[in-house]
Amino acid sequence: MTERRQRFEGWIAGVGTGSGARLVLGHWERSPFGAFSDVMVEEADGRRTLLAPTAEVAAYVAATYRFEEVAVVPVRVTAAGPRWQVAAGPLRLEFTTGRRTVLGLLLRAVPAPLGRLPAWAALLDGPARLLPGVRTRGSAGGGRREWYGAHDLRRITAARATWRDRELGALAPVEPPVAFGFGSTPRRPALVRVTTTVETARSRPRRGAGDG
Repeated sequence: MTERRQRFEGWIAGVGTGSGARLVLGHWERSPFGAFSDVMVEEADGRRTLLAPTAEVAAYVAATYRFEEVAVVPVRVTAAGPRWQVAAGPLRLEFTTGRRTVLGLLLRAVPAPLGRLPAWAALLDGPARLLPGVRTRGSAGGGRREWYGAHDLRRITAARATWRDRELGALAPVEPPVAFGFGSTPRRPALVRVTTTVETARSRPRRGAGDG
């Protein structure tokens, strides 16, 4: 077997709502699929839905995380300063970010090349576990391994969302932690700049009888 690492660079926003639904936006500026955004929705009863912009992205994400439903829909994200707007099929989400936190300031002080390394993410996994549900490394679906390197963090101070024409209620903690993969976003709603590294295993070609 050989291993291949793929890197995704962008933002992850985690939002809880008064209805119990939790939303996770991935807004990727650079990835093996180009720039794209996707949204993971976990309803109060635990039903998990992926909203992805293409079949290719949907297949990749669904092979890495766990969902009961996967939908390929247009996903549009607009960011104007602290205000973000998201339209993804049956979901509408608006949120506003506040000032950078102390942790965000510390993360920004880490040199970018170091912060992108899986080894650095692995080193931070212990301290990250002090935050309920948060992990910086772990096993993903399909035999994959994953590392999250955080570079910045801003609190989300206000949010409004509708899911399938139903208002989801006021901004609330991401509680219980989302269960798409091995880890969750911070309990307190936040927008985090991240580098996500996914390692996939692939089989070596078999050597034929005539191979040298």
